[in-house]
Amino acid sequence: MHDRQRTFRLWVRGLPGLVLIGLLLAGCQAGTTAPAAPTLAVDPSQPGDAAVTCGDKSKLAKTLHFYNWTNYMDDAILADFEQECGVKVVQDTFASNEDLLAKLQAGASGYDVIIPSDYMVAIMRELNLLATLDFNHIPNAKNIAPLFHNPPYDPERKVSVPYQWGTTGLAYNSKRVSAAIDGWDDIFDPQKACAFGGLSMLNDAREVLGAALKLKGYSMNDTDPAHWAQAKEMVIAIKPCITTFDNASFADILQAGEVAVSHGFSGEFAKAIEENPDLIYIVPKEGTTIWVDNMVVPADAPSQYTAEIFINFLLRPDIGARLTNYTWYASPNEAATPLINAEITGNTSIYPSSEVMGKLDFLRDLGAATPMIEQLWTEIKSQ
Repeated sequence: MHDRQRTFRLWVRGLPGLVLIGLLLAGCQAGTTAPAAPTLAVDPSQPGDAAVTCGDKSKLAKTLHFYNWTNYMDDAILADFEQECGVKVVQDTFASNEDLLAKLQAGASGYDVIIPSDYMVAIMRELNLLATLDFNHIPNAKNIAPLFHNPPYDPERKVSVPYQWGTTGLAYNSKRVSAAIDGWDDIFDPQKACAFGGLSMLNDAREVLGAALKLKGYSMNDTDPAHWAQAKEMVIAIKPCITTFDNASFADILQAGEVAVSHGFSGEFAKAIEENPDLIYIVPKEGTTIWVDNMVVPADAPSQYTAEIFINFLLRPDIGARLTNYTWYASPNEAATPLINAEITGNTSIYPSSEVMGKLDFLRDLGAATPMIEQLWTEIKSQ
């Protein structure tokens, strides 16, 4: 789906990640049972009144500029917004949160809506790069599941609205791997890793080194330099077994047979598995990462009103369901759940069980430890 390269430079002020995980435990279904549908005042399958959807059309810009991850939006949804509201959406794409931040800091302007990940929302808030949202223009925010109402990266949810969420894990080709993989211990054993016949890892210091930390029994948000040094040596030990560090095509190269095991994100793997049932996605038994991508409005957006109307449109139940049916990532839109394909809501790789949710970490910025981690990653990549 998209490169979620994570270099954390600021810690999120507000609730710790553990609180949100607790909320997720309460809000996510167990096993393959889809969450109960909320009580809605209207039929969520119906678009509703265009006047409500589009707000005051006299205030809408003719064009909205949307900056998004690659392969993360159904073009038909954008076409419908143009047809209903008369606003043409021009979509550009980026490859990583860091690319997004760098472009904005370099002076790029003109974007109305952008899609940063959880930790990047916190960074952009600290840098005053985001507008405070007027939720009077986003009434469909009522459709968002309670567990996203007060996220640790945006306390009281003032500048962001959740877009999609998922997990980081491992996928493998069961026809090429001799024994089932169930955890990070299978990856960080050089003998096993080199026998796979191709291993792809994310090009991401926090994800890769964090996986090693998890295997050692540490938090992915550990700040002990000695623990990170151990993680570095574990990655170096398997580096000869790693075919590539890849954030963009990890599912494609697994499906094409270029690697037998791949480290990446749940939604892309779920789509690949639909096409090739020999592929299996697992959340490692030791635990892994949970992440949330968000809709935000840059502080210098040309048309904040139009941006908020667009966000409101994407939060409509029928549109939210279509988005998840396209991306195969979990939806934070509770009202959309009854309209999401059952093969998605019933897929525990996309909507994990409560037991799995309890093993997930929200990656936090590690502040002063960040330069150390970047240096360790440079050393790994240079060897």
